[in-house]
Order: sequence, then structure tokens, then C-alpha cells
Amino acid sequence: MHPPDGLLKKLVGAVAAASARITHGAAQPPTPFVPDDFQIPAGLETAEFRLRMLTVNDVVKDFEAVVTSAEHLKEVFPDGTWPDGLTLEQDLIDLGWHQKEFQRRTSFAYTVVTLSESRVLGCVYVCPTHKRGYDAAVFLWARQSELAGGLEERLTDAVKQWIAEKWPFRRVAYPGRGMAWEEYDKLPFKHI
Repeated sequence: MHPPDGLLKKLVGAVAAASARITHGAAQPPTPFVPDDFQIPAGLETAEFRLRMLTVNDVVKDFEAVVTSAEHLKEVFPDGTWPDGLTLEQDLIDLGWHQKEFQRRTSFAYTVVTLSESRVLGCVYVCPTHKRGYDAAVFLWARQSELAGGLEERLTDAVKQWIAEKWPFRRVAYPGRGMAWEEYDKLPFKHI
């Protein structure tokens, strides 16, 4: 599943230009998500998979992983309609947005790939939360074809350990992973 010749370059250029316009002068959050001197982890590697920053260069493999996992993603993110109607172009825009957020240190999206980088196996999102008592929320998914083999459970365990060891957060929420979405949704908001 590859885009027509030249389309990917046009889309990448359009997203880069739009991203520069959108984020130029955008307001920073009142409190940084991570300290200015915190070195963002480049990723995580196990014997089975690698996490690294999600970028626009991942669009073809990411799109294939998302569209073939649509049924599972609706279970992982039960309150939304994503990825209904997702196109390659829209996925590129989404990936550009995630990449810019990573560069601005406002949230961090990691692609989960095979060690050979031949397939996207899922994604991990490390995000700020407005829920009282939590510093961050982590969301993740593994592609539908890998569920029966237990990849999502191994990914969850590895990510929880990585977050605990490498990130500056005291308390992290994992909605849908040990904390039901309903429980997370009912948590009170922080006073800002």
C-alpha cells in the first residue's frame, strides 16, 4: 500500500508548511509538561519491538496499521470515532501534528515498530492530563493482528516500566489499562 508517485512529497511539504503556520507564536501551556532540562527519551527497545518518535515519514506503515486495526482501536478509544474515514492525507496531517507536539515538548507520540522497522506494530502516546492527582496519561495500542499473540500486554508492561524508570512523572494514568475509562472520566479536574 504505497501512495502514488510524488503524493507523499507533496503531502509532507503541505503539512510542514501548515504546521509552521499553525504553531508560529502559539501559546505555551502555563506549566510545562516536562521540565526544560529533562532529556526526552529517544525510545525503548526490547527483543521484540522498538519505540521511537512518530514522524511524517511513518505515514504509509502507520496508515496500514491503523486501518487494519480499526475495530480494535474503537475498543481502545471507546468515546471516539477514530479512525473512521481516515485517509492517507489525514493520517499524514495527524502524524505531522504529533511530530510537532513532540518537538515542542507538549506531548510525545512514539511509533511501535518491528526491530527491522518493516512494520508498525502500534503507538504509544505520553500526554499531559488535567485529571487531579496525575502528572500524565499514557495511551497505547497494538495492531489487531498481534493481539492473539499477546503483544499489547507485553507492550503495556514494557511501557509502564519505561515510564516509571525514565520519565519524571510521579503518578501516571493508564486509561483502559488497569484503570477503566469510566473511572478515568469520572476523576475530578485539577484546579488551574
